[in-house]
Amino acid sequence: MHSFDLVVVGAGAAGLFCAGMAGQGGQRVLLIDHAERVAEKIRISGGGRCNFTNRDVGPNNFLSDNPAFCRSALARYSSQDFIALVQKHGIAFHEKHKGQLFCDDSSEQIIRLLLNECEVGGVERWQPCTVLDVQQQSEQKEGFIIETSRGQVLARRLVIASGGLSIPKIGASDWGLRLAKRFGHKIVEPRPALVPLTFDAEAWAPFSALSGLSLPVTVSTGKGKSGGRFLEDLLFTHRGLSGPAILQISSFWTEGQALQINLAPDADLQEQLKAAKSDSRRQVGNLLATMLPQRLAQAWLERLGLPSNRAMPECKDKDLQNLAKQLQAWSLTPNGSEGWRKAEVMRGGVDTRELSSQSLESKRVPGLHFIGEVVDVTGWLGGYNFQWAWSSAAACARSICETME
Repeated sequence: MHSFDLVVVGAGAAGLFCAGMAGQGGQRVLLIDHAERVAEKIRISGGGRCNFTNRDVGPNNFLSDNPAFCRSALARYSSQDFIALVQKHGIAFHEKHKGQLFCDDSSEQIIRLLLNECEVGGVERWQPCTVLDVQQQSEQKEGFIIETSRGQVLARRLVIASGGLSIPKIGASDWGLRLAKRFGHKIVEPRPALVPLTFDAEAWAPFSALSGLSLPVTVSTGKGKSGGRFLEDLLFTHRGLSGPAILQISSFWTEGQALQINLAPDADLQEQLKAAKSDSRRQVGNLLATMLPQRLAQAWLERLGLPSNRAMPECKDKDLQNLAKQLQAWSLTPNGSEGWRKAEVMRGGVDTRELSSQSLESKRVPGLHFIGEVVDVTGWLGGYNFQWAWSSAAACARSICETME
């Protein structure tokens, strides 16, 4: 039987980082993954350039049923810490938007960084390898007996870094959630997050011709602590809405809730239209096209039955007021999302109230840890979910090294 201090299941961002840190901390580490290739999610992220963190990361950038849980790990391994590691490996990067950091070259650079860290730590890696069963040792002996497709393994500690349910085509599964349930853990119901939203086909018909149109908007949904509001780019599609604005708000949206969208967030359309009526002879369609993309302006006029060639002084005040309201307080209710196939991450997961915020160790099963996306901590779009992977992995690895000295 093979024996290790630590077995990490899942060779994604969190699993690779945890294994490397623990190995460099003196632990004998085995990393197991059922896929043939490591870190497929890193490979495809950020258009192939990996948005590996964000310069400005704080607890308010994350959603969880237990919001304070992420504070400890984020404070003890910050985005600046990972940036320093990226610089140490000589990887050039740039800031694209709102603190989002991307590799200048390729996501492969981050994967190589993680694999190099594992090599320095002497981590043994079994891939592809399937975990068939996990059993606790007897009461007299700590640790776990792990049955795998490559044989039986004995581990003093076990880290589950198996990820979430998003993008099943690259190997996502519910294995980690099923294992957590088997060991008595509560699961916060998983659902797709950072995902395009869809609408009833008939209701969406008037907007389908806008497919491909993008513009900055503010979008909001919900109320109070459960609500969200973002200023980001919106993208119209054949089936609904996407783009950063919708991906962000999708994490806050629940079935039956309406979205409120301001299609001209930097303007006061009501005042501008009122002023134009009194001092301009321009047609309403031409005027509106100076404030909004022309296709959008035309679509809204058609939707409200307002002829685009009507001169501004001939427009009724109530029609202009309604036009401004519809554009700056557009309310619409999605009928669903594009689901796990298009979701970038999972919201929900292992209930963090049953984990230590210091070590990510189970309060139910000594020696069992959960890190990364399998845990009920979900970041905003923009590098936050990768930072949670690095921070949770570091907290876990450091704790294991300290307790097993």
